[in-house]
Amino acid sequence: QVQLVESGGGLVQTGGSLRLSCAASGRTFSTYAMGWFRQAPGKEREIVAAITRSGGYTYYSNSVKGRFTISRDNAKNTVYLQMNSLKPEDSGVYYCAADLMPGDAVRVLSRYYDYWGQGTQVTVSS
Repeated sequence: QVQLVESGGGLVQTGGSLRLSCAASGRTFSTYAMGWFRQAPGKEREIVAAITRSGGYTYYSNSVKGRFTISRDNAKNTVYLQMNSLKPEDSGVYYCAADLMPGDAVRVLSRYYDYWGQGTQVTVSS
């Protein structure tokens, strides 16, 4: 079992920055990959970024590449998403999720992720 709690969302102007955090508990944090997803009203949930259990490899969607950075601190059981140069189209509910697959890799489809946080709202005003 894994419990995930996101924090750090809020309202920010275009071009601003936010840092999301996701605190994990339960199963040993360094044994699973982590992903950040987002969902805007009327749209499907999409992956934003993912990181392997070791932190040695990261994945970014094309829409956020160069602006967002995912990282993790296995000693603190926390994964982060630093979001810079935010745009209105970045608005939505952001979820962190845990993928318990074996091996040090990432997957990008939401159906592979086993546990989800409750989500945190990010709103970027124009």
